[in-house]
Amino acid sequence: MHFLEHYYHNIIKYDLINRFNYKNIKVIPKLEKIILNFGCKTFELKKLSPSLLALQLITMKKGKLTVSKKPNIVLKIRKGNPVGCRVILTKNLMYKFFTKLLIEVLPRLKNRTLIKKLQSKNALTYNFENTLIFKELEKNYLLFNVLKNLQVTFLTNTKTNEELFFLLNSFKFSTEMTKNMLQM
Repeated sequence: MHFLEHYYHNIIKYDLINRFNYKNIKVIPKLEKIILNFGCKTFELKKLSPSLLALQLITMKKGKLTVSKKPNIVLKIRKGNPVGCRVILTKNLMYKFFTKLLIEVLPRLKNRTLIKKLQSKNALTYNFENTLIFKELEKNYLLFNVLKNLQVTFLTNTKTNEELFFLLNSFKFSTEMTKNMLQM
């Protein structure tokens, strides 16, 4: 069991029960998965292969190509062409990546401003503009300097925004950013 998972089961779960007065143990919010996504507006393999390799280096899990569901005439993309890549992390790999994010990546950010987007009441997306803050990618600058935004989405089973931000703050994940989102 990863130490963050142990921390969730022994401390955060009881904090959530005290804060929101849950009567059923099955409705207690938890972090279900983390999705990392690189989107490209072209289907050239030259631009997709570094992003696929970067995801594999960051997460230690093989990524998958995402294909377009609809044709786009403006971007000259046909239906079924690859347009990005993503990795879905669950269980132990999710907690390992979350630890890397908390300990190594977020302290290296200089301006601490991330583009954040609230998709629904159970998902929060952060866009990292500079992907070279990961040590694995920094070593091979010439290969990974062309990468675009990395989207990191946290999926939970929360029902309100307040539960979502309380859960992420309990993991000590950038409290000042989530406080600003809660006030919006």
